[in-house]
Amino acid sequence: MAQPVLTFTDRGIYCPAGDFHIDPWRPVPRALITHGHSDHARWGMGSYLATDKALPVIRKRLGPITADAIPYGQTRQIGSATVSFHPAGHVPGSAQIKVTVAGETWVVSGDYKTEPDGLAEPFDPVPCHAFISECTFGLPIFRWEPQPRVMDQIARWWSANAAAGKTSILGAYSFGKAQRLLAGLPAIGPILTHGAVEEMTQTLRDQGYPLPPTIRATPDITAKTHPGALAIAPPSALGSAWSARLGPAEEAFVSGWMAVRGIRRRRALGTGFVLSDHADWPGLNDAIKATGAHRVFVTHGYTAPFRHWLETKGYDAGIVETRFGDESEPETAVTE
Repeated sequence: MAQPVLTFTDRGIYCPAGDFHIDPWRPVPRALITHGHSDHARWGMGSYLATDKALPVIRKRLGPITADAIPYGQTRQIGSATVSFHPAGHVPGSAQIKVTVAGETWVVSGDYKTEPDGLAEPFDPVPCHAFISECTFGLPIFRWEPQPRVMDQIARWWSANAAAGKTSILGAYSFGKAQRLLAGLPAIGPILTHGAVEEMTQTLRDQGYPLPPTIRATPDITAKTHPGALAIAPPSALGSAWSARLGPAEEAFVSGWMAVRGIRRRRALGTGFVLSDHADWPGLNDAIKATGAHRVFVTHGYTAPFRHWLETKGYDAGIVETRFGDESEPETAVTE
């Protein structure tokens, strides 16, 4: 019996034919990385391969590493495996990784979303025999409103706060979500950024991504020096000493999880905006259908119900246990 294109190990997804891992969570000699979020791009690998759009963020987060960049769509032979990287739409530079061995193609999606956001490279379905899909929001209750509508909701909230003499503070993940907000919101007033957000924003600016001017919120920046401002900070900065010096303020969290009222209550947030860098229920189903794959493995999220759903639709579906999570933020110290 032929060996599968990819196997699932205690270090991560492994390709025997190429002797490499994809998004491994333990140190390995050779790692192919889908994108720069810290649950997918971890420190300690012998070498890294990522898209040329993703690698600057990965280097910024991990420091000195041995790494190589590859453009979207370019093929590379690694051992007896042929690999290529294709846009995932999740965050700038994010990729699905296509692996072909002896005529059989598997695709590892990493994280993805199917709605174009005007900043990240749009999701591009890749035909394959087997597809490894996230299902962070793999329940029918998760259905996102169009991005322009959510941006309008946030803009109206910001305008109302500014008129009341308050700073608007948005909690958003420092890489991806924060820059998506910057690119999509109108220029109502000055935009302040937490240091973690500003560093990722500048890294993307240096690559040519179109992002508006921002002001790093140093200790001398207050609501008096920048009235009516919008401040974007990691979620851990909400309710902290960092946010207090920008008061009086209104705080809100931007996440797909804001669709769940119980989560919003537990965070003690009066305002939450539903905007996710992950596919919703229709997006997951559309993406899987577009690959043409009959075999589907689901990971991180509502894996059991989503697998059952796929089986009712005729897919050969399985669950892959991974250590990926939803947009983790280990670097979000609020001391700045």
